[in-house]
Amino acid sequence: MVGMVANVEVPTEVPHNVAEIVLVRHGETTWNNAGRIQGSLESELNEAGWQQADAIAARLGKELKPAAVYSSDLKRAKNTAEMIAKACHIPEVIEVPDLKERHVGSLQGYYWSEIQEKEPEAYLAFFSSDKDLEIPGGGESFNQLCERSVSALEEIASKHKGERVIVVTHGGILRAIYMAVTGESSAGKILNASINVVHLTEKKWVFKTWSDVSHLNEVGFLQRGFNGDAFEH
Repeated sequence: MVGMVANVEVPTEVPHNVAEIVLVRHGETTWNNAGRIQGSLESELNEAGWQQADAIAARLGKELKPAAVYSSDLKRAKNTAEMIAKACHIPEVIEVPDLKERHVGSLQGYYWSEIQEKEPEAYLAFFSSDKDLEIPGGGESFNQLCERSVSALEEIASKHKGERVIVVTHGGILRAIYMAVTGESSAGKILNASINVVHLTEKKWVFKTWSDVSHLNEVGFLQRGFNGDAFEH
């Protein structure tokens, strides 16, 4: 299990055969804070989320310049990515629909506290150990999520050997990637506006840092983590 890294080494260059992908979870949203399930629905960054996005942009703007900034096509990720791109002097954000959050079917829009009672079938599917089980209401299985998210990152990596790129996405995507690649049963806490660095060589993945939020600690703005969105959607 890769834990939070306190002393992160910032590269001055990336080896020619490696794609360095800086995975970023978007800033906190109104629904994160309220404990509502977003899934593939839209939800706005709240005041805390905008401050987190500003903090992560300030940090990444001082590090090795990325070759590109990619983002999920959901607004909460795009807004975070646009702030990072501006700080890094990257003219545009490249949207990748396959990086959007997991569609969790009929659970979307509900509060976490009410889904067991109001959507029992979907609730059981979401927490099932059967990773091929799709969530009722048009939702994805966990393995479907893993397949599209891992494929999206490998496609990005194939275009950026010897370069650093930034990818802004979602908690569910990051969780799926980590678990799919490592075989671990948990990805730990994946905080809003956290930095997660992975090196890809061909199809070999090496996780360098995971859930690094030192940039939020430095500005006295480490957010609540799991209070609102206990399962990262």
